Amino acid sequence: MPSADLNGQTIYYEDTGGDGPVVVFSHGFLLDTDLYRAQVAALRSRYRCIVWDQRGFGRTGPAPESFTYWDSARDVLALMDHCGVKTATLAGLSQGGFLSLRAAALAPERVEALVLISTRAGLDNAETIEGFRNLKAEWQANGSTNVADFLAGLLLGDGADRAPWFAKWAAMERSALAHPLDALMDRDDFTARASEIACPVLVLHGEADPAIDVAHGRTLAAEIGDNAALVLIPGAGHAPPLTHPEAVTAAMADFLSRQAKAQGTRPGAGA
Repeated sequence: MPSADLNGQTIYYEDTGGDGPVVVFSHGFLLDTDLYRAQVAALRSRYRCIVWDQRGFGRTGPAPESFTYWDSARDVLALMDHCGVKTATLAGLSQGGFLSLRAAALAPERVEALVLISTRAGLDNAETIEGFRNLKAEWQANGSTNVADFLAGLLLGDGADRAPWFAKWAAMERSALAHPLDALMDRDDFTARASEIACPVLVLHGEADPAIDVAHGRTLAAEIGDNAALVLIPGAGHAPPLTHPEAVTAAMADFLSRQAKAQGTRPGAGA
């Protein structure tokens, strides 16, 4: 099982290898590397694809201490170092987008482009924060037992096979969500810094996202500016890589191809 000791945490990752341009995929809350199976399968012949499980999730396991999305941004940059990658496109869904934005702010010279899926720069409202607090208490008391169906509707959406995710959530420790939820609730507002992102950006958002409304996707693209392209996916919820894989893969493939041409490289022939 490939793993790397990074910033005090043993991080699980998968690397397809190859000499094409690099894409690093970061998953959303309560998800893991399996989120992007369809995209990696479709893109790996032309791109070197790296997926990883963030602190608190998947085969990386529980976070041993509190952290922020700036720490997670440093994790993805350290993973790039571990894999010998100087520059990459960072693709992130929801909290994966939070950390990818921050990685681009920390090390703009290392981020060739961003693919931001179902995410935003701003903060959640008071009602949403209260919901996170209630989830933290419920998970501590009962794990996923009473909330799995609700979370699946919110985070996965129609068309996703829920059974594997239910099994993963049921296997998580009752204390496992404490630090990840704190990071989610206490994150800083990135809105004022969104315009600093100078690399090409693809903003992908499902039109039926119940977790982060599509309006936030539109706002994010506007906040970043002229270097951001917005693609909306009709009928998609919060996890379109799972529920609408063809649409996500097609949009990513087109975007990545255009970036490779702009940089004078050819997918599958080295970065």
